[in-house]
Amino acid sequence: MIQRTHPYGGILHEVVEHNGTLYLAGCVGEDTGADIRGQMQSIADQIDALLAAHGSSKARILSATIFMTDLSMKAALNEVWKAWLGAHLPARAGIGVADLGPGVLVEVMVIAAK
Repeated sequence: MIQRTHPYGGILHEVVEHNGTLYLAGCVGEDTGADIRGQMQSIADQIDALLAAHGSSKARILSATIFMTDLSMKAALNEVWKAWLGAHLPARAGIGVADLGPGVLVEVMVIAAK
């Protein structure tokens, strides 16, 4: 059974659940004026909240896809990433992109077990 939650402007859902796996849409920082650390922390907080609302947690993240407008900021992003996830290291891909929207430096998609 596929369960979808939280329609987002009629074009996507924040979370789709299928067979005990949660697929989170791309999350972006709430303050687009923040630096990469601030935006990544905001994203981590959003992911924590979404996973908790669906009976999961960051310890159950299987993989993440990270889109960044400037790959030279990867070290700063990794500082927040490591502090957030600790020893839990999901599979991860980092992709450089030209544009994510005004002021958006990073977007993260996550797949997690329920």
